[in-house]
Amino acid sequence: MMLDNEKIENNLSMLKVNLKLRKYSQKTIDKYVSLIGKFLKYNKSPKEYLITLSNNGRETIRSNYFALKFFSENVLDKKLDATIPLTKRKMHLPNVINKTEIETLFNVTTNLKHKLVLRLLYYAGLRLNEVRNLKWEDLDFERELINVKKGKGDKDRTVFLHKKLKEILEENGIKKQGFILISERNTKYNERTIQQIIKTALKKTDIKKNVTPHTLRHCFATHLLEAGCDIRYIQQLLGHKDLKTTQIYTHVANKDIKRLAELL
Repeated sequence: MMLDNEKIENNLSMLKVNLKLRKYSQKTIDKYVSLIGKFLKYNKSPKEYLITLSNNGRETIRSNYFALKFFSENVLDKKLDATIPLTKRKMHLPNVINKTEIETLFNVTTNLKHKLVLRLLYYAGLRLNEVRNLKWEDLDFERELINVKKGKGDKDRTVFLHKKLKEILEENGIKKQGFILISERNTKYNERTIQQIIKTALKKTDIKKNVTPHTLRHCFATHLLEAGCDIRYIQQLLGHKDLKTTQIYTHVANKDIKRLAELL
């Protein structure tokens, strides 16, 4: 029998509670609630429902499967009665620009706060939301460290405070507390603002590659690897749980490729 609206709302409320208890991000909570909300409106089993999605893309099927799995096991307290052949995620090499191009981006940017955004992404390898949420009290100027609080997966980690990043922070004016990046409306920067800063800088250059905030994080890891940094240190700096995630940078780093060329 199809669930009535009240039962659907109760199930979705329980889903939200369980997701919050397990420290899922708000983005994931909203996504799972939306997907399960659609599922509950159909009088179908999870397996039948997944079959109806078979013409959709691979990521859509995966997202629905994992949402259903979480809902079944944590809300309904029963094992999901469906399995799907989850093919391995295709490996897409990260987009990377060279150090000269990085410097070009920095040089064409005149706004101090915008310069700071670029340097936080590159010299600390931070994710977009980690940059937005960074506070003055997270910086240890004496020990030259950045304490990244509640990064992806709600995990903390420590990153070095690069001297070039330290310089621009001092130029902006060091404060004791609060968010580092504050807009003119006295609110922390939103995602779109940071994305637009990159786009604006890119338009002033001859760089043809697609560059996003995450591209600078990719460059941080790749350039460290090319300079000879141990990949396990890079894993820690990026906050990757699995070394395999970090190893993708070995496919774009040209350190070893150049050495092969020297053999000819």
